[in-house]
Amino acid sequence: MIGGLGWPELLLILAVVLLVFGVGRISKVGSELGKGISAFRQGIQEGKDTPEGDEESTKESTEE
Repeated sequence: MIGGLGWPELLLILAVVLLVFGVGRISKVGSELGKGISAFRQGIQEGKDTPEGDEESTKESTEE
């Protein structure tokens, strides 16, 4: 598996993380991570929607 870690080791690590941080905090981190990924994907999609010629004209108008 990952770097020589098997399922028993991964389960032990997960249990320790749950004990240290608690379920509530981990769910908040997961939620924020999901929002961040969603915003990243949205930004990429908006970048694809912008024609390349518009980006150059925008750069020229901001330089003036």
